[in-house]
Amino acid sequence: MADYYKMTCSVACNSLKGKHHPYGWDLNIYRGCEHGCKYCYAMYSHQYMKSKKFFSDIYVKTNIVEQLERQLSSSAWKREVVNIGGVTDSYQQAEEHYKLMPDILRLLIKYKTPCIISTKSDLILRDYDLIAELSDITYVNVASTITCMDEHIRKKIEPNSVESTRRFAMLKEFSKTNASTGLHFMPIIPYITDNKDNVESLYYNASKCDVDYVLPGVLYLRGKTREVFFDFMYQEFPHLFEQFKNLYSTGGADRNYKDKLYLMVNELKDKYNLSSSYTKPYKEKLNQCKYEQLKLF
Repeated sequence: MADYYKMTCSVACNSLKGKHHPYGWDLNIYRGCEHGCKYCYAMYSHQYMKSKKFFSDIYVKTNIVEQLERQLSSSAWKREVVNIGGVTDSYQQAEEHYKLMPDILRLLIKYKTPCIISTKSDLILRDYDLIAELSDITYVNVASTITCMDEHIRKKIEPNSVESTRRFAMLKEFSKTNASTGLHFMPIIPYITDNKDNVESLYYNASKCDVDYVLPGVLYLRGKTREVFFDFMYQEFPHLFEQFKNLYSTGGADRNYKDKLYLMVNELKDKYNLSSSYTKPYKEKLNQCKYEQLKLF
């Protein structure tokens, strides 16, 4: 069981440096995440909270709605794309209780602000009408990270997230709106989720859900996440541990492994006629948008 702690924030949206994202702002309602994904890259962030319990000490930004309106109503706000849940999932279990996302979506509608929402939960369907309304006004992307179709493995690597089939069903529902939808097939975990049967199953389901793109990415390990994931591999997949450890002598898998993997992934992408570009629907929607203030890149 998670423990919830209230906190306040000085700003709702944090500016991101660099041009490697199709968005300039990040918004996270919660610090910590209950999904318990063993590969989560954000574990390091709890050091600022003086907590080692990233998965069970959940901090709730109780004033985030007020701070968001302060930012969006400012004459300085350029209606740039806001990435919601880039660090922690905004539809994790805490959201069932705190219900902060509906008010955030209402503000995005009010100030005609585009957004990207990434989640491993189908709780987002609760806010279907609000997201559909926003997608009629401006760019909205709804994405879900789905790593495997084997529930036995999924429960090991993402113990508190919802079943993969439920996530695909959620994407299918949002494909009926004007929002773009995407499957984030990341991280691909060597020797566990990188087999052809799993990859093909994911791409097949993605095609049936009419997603606009599939974005694959191989596991990268550093800092606290590296320590936690190595321990997880040793405990749950001891027969693969030495092979995995050798592959990850540095933060990422070697080029030879990735070249072979992406050859197979790209073949399946072509087989199911799926795009790997998540910027294409972004550009198309913003080009069609009536609001010239929106920032193109």
